[in-house]
Amino acid sequence: MTDPITDPALAHTILAAAAERRAERRRFIKLASGGIAVAGGLSLLAACGGNDDDDNPITNPTPTPTASATSSTAEVDVLNFALQLEYLEAQFYAFAATGQGLPATLTAGTGTAGAVTGGRRVAFTDPVVAAYAREIAGDERAHVAFLRQVLGSAAVAMPAIDLSAAGPFTAAARAAGIAGANDTFDPYATDENFLLGAYIFEDVGVTAYKGASSTLVFTPGYQEATAGLLAAEAYHAGLIRTTLYQKGLATPSLRTKADAISNARDLLDGVRAPTATPTPTPSPTPSSTATGLPTGVDNRDLDQGITGTADVSNIVPADDNGIAFSRTVGQVLNIAFLSNAAVDKGGFFPAGVNGNLKISAASGG
Repeated sequence: MTDPITDPALAHTILAAAAERRAERRRFIKLASGGIAVAGGLSLLAACGGNDDDDNPITNPTPTPTASATSSTAEVDVLNFALQLEYLEAQFYAFAATGQGLPATLTAGTGTAGAVTGGRRVAFTDPVVAAYAREIAGDERAHVAFLRQVLGSAAVAMPAIDLSAAGPFTAAARAAGIAGANDTFDPYATDENFLLGAYIFEDVGVTAYKGASSTLVFTPGYQEATAGLLAAEAYHAGLIRTTLYQKGLATPSLRTKADAISNARDLLDGVRAPTATPTPTPSPTPSSTATGLPTGVDNRDLDQGITGTADVSNIVPADDNGIAFSRTVGQVLNIAFLSNAAVDKGGFFPAGVNGNLKISAASGG
C-alpha cells in the first residue's frame, strides 16, 4: 500500500479531496439557507476547516451576509488583504507537506498574478510534525477557497510569492541572529527548521485577523467569519509554539531561536506596549544589516517568544489580561515585506500585493 506520508502526489490528492468535501458542504448549506447573495459562501464559518463528519449536520446556518453600499469597499479591501496572507501560508504549508503548491483555480483573480519561487516538500522524520503540517496545509487551502468564495469576482489574484530558502527565510533568520551572515536558513531541511519557518508566519496571522475584526462590522456575518478565521489561525499558532517548546526541552536552542524570531518581528512592526504598562529598560538602538533589516532586541514591544519562567511556558503571547494583541495592515506588511519602512514590496512578496491595502507602515526609528 502506498504511504501518503512518503508519496507527495497521494498526499496532495488527500488534501484536495478534503478541500472538496468542505466546498460541497458549503454549497449545500448556502443553498439550504437560501444564501445566493453576492457575498456568497459566508454562511458558516465551520467551512473553514471544521469537522467533516457528514453524520453531524449543522442545523442552524448563519445567514449569508450581503455587502452594503456603505461598507462593501472597506470590507472587500480587508478581506482581499486577508486573502493575500492566506495565499502565503497555504503555499508554504502545501509545499512543505506535499511538495506541490495550490492549483491555478485557487490563485486567479484581479490584479497582477504571480508565481511561487522556491518551496519544496520537507522530509519529515517526526510523524507527529508531519501530521501537523498536513492538517494545517488542508486548513489553509480551505481558508483560501473560503475567502475567494466570499469575495467572488472581487477576489484578487495571488501575487508573486518567494518561499526560497536563500531569499526571505534566510534574510529573516539573519536579522533574528539565528543564521550567520554567510549562512542559509532552509525551512525545508529539517522538522525543526520547518517549525521555525512556520513560526515566522503564524503569530502574524493571528494578530492580523484580530486587527481586522474591528473593520468588518457593517455586513452581517463578516465579523463572525473573521473571528472564526482568527480562531483557526490561533490554533495553528498555538500548535507550532507548543511543539517548539516541547522539542526545546531536548534542544534548548529551539526556544532561543523562536525567541529571537519574535524579537525580529518586534523590530519590524514597531508595535509598542500600552503606556499604562510599565516599560522595561529598552535595549540599545537596533542596528541595520547590509540588507536593511533591523537587528537587535527591543523589549518594549508586544510580540513574545515561547520562553516563560523556569516552570511556566509562554505559549500564548498575551497581555496582562490574557488577551492577544492586534496588528494593523501596515504592521503586518512590515513583517511580510521584511522592512520597518513604508514600502510597497519586498520579503515574501517581492512584487508587492494586490488590492488597495499594499503599503507597510513607517515603523522604524
